[in-house]
Amino acid sequence: MVNLEIILFILFAYLTGSLPSAVWVGKIFYNIDVREYGSGNAGATNTFRVLGKGAGFPVLFLDIFKGWVVVNYVWLISDISVLSDAVIFENQLVFGIAAVIGHLFPIYTGFRGGKGIATMLGLLIGLHPQAALFSFFVFVLVFIFSKYVSLSSMIASLAFPFFVMFFLNSTNDSLNLFAIFVPILSLISHQKNIERLIRGEETKVKFVKK
Repeated sequence: MVNLEIILFILFAYLTGSLPSAVWVGKIFYNIDVREYGSGNAGATNTFRVLGKGAGFPVLFLDIFKGWVVVNYVWLISDISVLSDAVIFENQLVFGIAAVIGHLFPIYTGFRGGKGIATMLGLLIGLHPQAALFSFFVFVLVFIFSKYVSLSSMIASLAFPFFVMFFLNSTNDSLNLFAIFVPILSLISHQKNIERLIRGEETKVKFVKK
């Protein structure tokens, strides 16, 4: 049931997801706005590309943490003890999706954000660690062979619903719908990357500062 408290938590989840770690780390420690360099994306991958590992790893951790922590906002709901497991899970999903939307369109930086993949990973870790580990394994495997973060992210997201529905045989309708939503969001947010991959212009990432 949606009430004022839930709406406030959804807003708080969005504001948490909006925290622009890539922009803030770049400006505070390097006097650089990463959105003005590389791919122009305010995410961990572009931070690695523009500023190197010293900035990239903290940004990656913070973006993942955003997704994980908002899932746990559910335990702060005042009447949590009377909610069913299904309702708790649905609230976790809503909070997590709000955080991903916040990362994509952060209010703090003119709604210019990242692709949301790291925050989505944090959300998956909070919701379903086993599925998150599987998706991460797929990402690493594809990245080792391709060196394309974008391609690795998309294939990992495409693998997620297959894992949930066919390997786990999930009967949770909310989880299954979310599993379908994951690759759709990934493909939409990577539209420009897909175009560059088709043209052979996508940059292979080496996580070192140039």
